[in-house]
Amino acid sequence: MWFTNLLIYRFTQAIPFTLEQLIEALAQKPARECASQETHALGWTTPFGRHSVNLVQVAAGFWLIAMQKEERILPGQVVKDELSAKVGEIEQRDARKVYKKERDTLKDEIVMQLLPRAFTRRQTTFALICPADGWIAVNAGSWKRAEDLLSLLRECTGTLPVRPVNVKLPTAVSMTQWVKDSDAPAGLQIGDNCELTDTSADGGQVRCKHQDLASDEIQLHLSAGKQVTQLDLLWDNKLSFTLNERMIFKRLHFDDLLIDEASNQAGDDMASQLDASLTIMGGTLQQFIPALFEALGGEDQPQGI
Repeated sequence: MWFTNLLIYRFTQAIPFTLEQLIEALAQKPARECASQETHALGWTTPFGRHSVNLVQVAAGFWLIAMQKEERILPGQVVKDELSAKVGEIEQRDARKVYKKERDTLKDEIVMQLLPRAFTRRQTTFALICPADGWIAVNAGSWKRAEDLLSLLRECTGTLPVRPVNVKLPTAVSMTQWVKDSDAPAGLQIGDNCELTDTSADGGQVRCKHQDLASDEIQLHLSAGKQVTQLDLLWDNKLSFTLNERMIFKRLHFDDLLIDEASNQAGDDMASQLDASLTIMGGTLQQFIPALFEALGGEDQPQGI
């Protein structure tokens, strides 16, 4: 329920669907099992699992959706070994060399033969839509995984005018200045883990764990031209996270007091507890997102948005 990663997208115009239209759109593509010749299958599932039948969970003005991906696990080494054996058999039998084009064809045939026997695994990706503020946050640690969800949402709704949020100053520049000054903007506290990257052609990296980032050693790295490309931060004693230069938030952790607050507001059933958690999480992110953008120099929005 509680997001552990965060990628933020901004709607570039008014959200082009109502809640009712969104529910109807998601119902067109329910989650399903992967067919025998498919590498993966995408569809929408209930965010609260068996505790609800709703494809869109609504609380305090937030819309929570969940995409399920079922994929077949076919290790590359298995395919490689099968291909090597097949090529060896052909070369020995026909006394000729098997070249790339034929190898690619053989590889495709082997994959199709092995897929029905491959194990499957399921993965659920959540997204939180805030219609009031015009953003969608995806619980994903990579842009690729987030784009899978957004592409499916775009396919179902017909349109999805969103783009990743940009800030006016490069994130690495802001984080580097914070560590140099040993001071972050109001509401933020610097943690004790960071990654320093050399901006020269060599591009060397230094990973610092459980260190005083105000120490002379760290300051020497910064004086030599390295930039902070990843940094642990704490916001308002409510949310800790790791931010990198690509605006990817990882290791998101909501303070225990927030989780306790959600538990105290909830009823006895699991659905009520999940609903209270969604309300607290959404409200926290609604405060956090603009505060962080301001700390990073302000959100960079194209004219007219």
